[in-house]
Amino acid sequence: MAALRLFVLTLFLAFITLVYLRGQTGGYSSTIAFISVAVAYGASAVYGLLLRSGRMPQRVALVQLVTDQLIWTALIYVTGGVTSGGVSLYGLTCLVGATALGTRGGVVALVSACLAYVGLAIGLNQGLLPIPPDQLPGVYVTTWGDTAYPMIANFVALSTVTGLASYLAERLRTAGGDLEEARARAERAEQLAALGRLAAGLAHEIRNPLGSIAGSIELLGMSPALSEEDRRLCGIVQREAGRLNDLVGDMLELARPRPPALGEVEAVGLAKDVVLLASQSGRGTDVSVSYEGPDELRLNADAAQVRQLLWNLVRNAVQASSPGDEVRVRLARDEGGAILEVSDAGPGIPEEAKRKLFDAFFTTRSHGTGVGLAVVKRIVDDHGWTIRVESIDGRGATFSVLIPKAGLAQARKSRPAEA
Repeated sequence: MAALRLFVLTLFLAFITLVYLRGQTGGYSSTIAFISVAVAYGASAVYGLLLRSGRMPQRVALVQLVTDQLIWTALIYVTGGVTSGGVSLYGLTCLVGATALGTRGGVVALVSACLAYVGLAIGLNQGLLPIPPDQLPGVYVTTWGDTAYPMIANFVALSTVTGLASYLAERLRTAGGDLEEARARAERAEQLAALGRLAAGLAHEIRNPLGSIAGSIELLGMSPALSEEDRRLCGIVQREAGRLNDLVGDMLELARPRPPALGEVEAVGLAKDVVLLASQSGRGTDVSVSYEGPDELRLNADAAQVRQLLWNLVRNAVQASSPGDEVRVRLARDEGGAILEVSDAGPGIPEEAKRKLFDAFFTTRSHGTGVGLAVVKRIVDDHGWTIRVESIDGRGATFSVLIPKAGLAQARKSRPAEA
C-alpha cells in the first residue's frame, strides 16, 4: 500500500512538472510540489518503521490518511485550486482508508479531505493564500459564488466513493470470514473422512479381540481361586476394555454418521437406564450419578442416538469429576419444549476452550480423544436441537440440550371407552 502511494505521488509530481509547470523547475509551484512529495516520502518511512514495530498500527494508519489528504491539498493548491483535477486524489485516499480500515478509515479520510478542501477554499477566497505567481490567474476561482458548485459536486462525489468503498470492504470482510469458515468445515470434513477410512479398516480388527479379552477377563474374575488383588487387576482390565470399546464406537459414530430414524422415545426410561449403567460401570463406584425430572416425557427422536448422546455427556461428566462428586441428569419441560441437562462438580471448562469444545479431536484432558462431544454435537444438530455449555473455572460444568416443541412426541389419543 505504501509503495502504491509513493508511486502515485511521484507520477502526479511528474504530471505537475510537465503540464502545469511546462517543464520549469525552481519556481513557487514547483517548490511546493517538491516539498510536498519529499514530506510524503519521509512520512512513509516513519510510518513504515512504526508499523514494523507493531505499535498502535490503527492510529498510525489513521494519521497516515490525514497526512495524505494534507499533501494532496498542497498539490491541489498549485494545480488550479478548488477546480483542480487533483481533487480526485482525495477519493483515492478515501478508497484506501475504507479498504484497509473499514468504515472508520473511510470516514476519517473523508472528513479530513473535506476540512482541508474547505480550508483551501477559504484561504483563496479570503486572500489568505496567494495565487501561485507562476500559474495562470484565470484558472483559480476566488469568489464563493464560483466556488460553491465545484465544492458541492466534489463533496457528493467523495461521499459516494467513501460510502461505496466502505460497503464493499465490509462485504469483502464478511465474505472472507464465510470463506474461512467454509475452509475450516472442509478441513473438518476431510479429517472425518480420513477417520472414517481408518475406523472402517480397524473397527472389526479391534473389536473382535477386544470382545474376547473382555469375556475372558469376566470369566477369570469369577474364579474362586483369585485373590482380592487379582480381582482388582481383572476389574481394571475390564474397565479399560470397556473404555476402548466406547472409543471405537464413538469413532465409528462420528466417521459414519447416519440420519436419525425418528420415532417416539420414552426419554425418562432411557435416561434412568443410562444413569443406572453409569453407576455400575467405570468410575460409577466413586462418583454418584442421579436423575431428577418427571415420570414421563416422550420425544420424537432416534432412540439409539439419544442414548448415545446422553451416555457421552454422562461419561464426560463422570471423567471430569473427582471421587465423592455427584453427576446430575435432569429432564424438564421448558417453554413448550424440553431441556436435558447433565451437570458435574468438576474443575470446569476454561473460557478459551468453550469455542472448540465440540470440535473433533479437541480435548482438555490428557487422556481424552476429543471424539465423544463431537458425536454429541452432530446428534444434536441432526435432530435440529441446540446445545449450550455453562461453566466457571473450579465450579463444574452444565451441558444443556434444548429441545423445541417440534422435538416432543404428540400426545397419544386415548381410545374411546368400550360399552
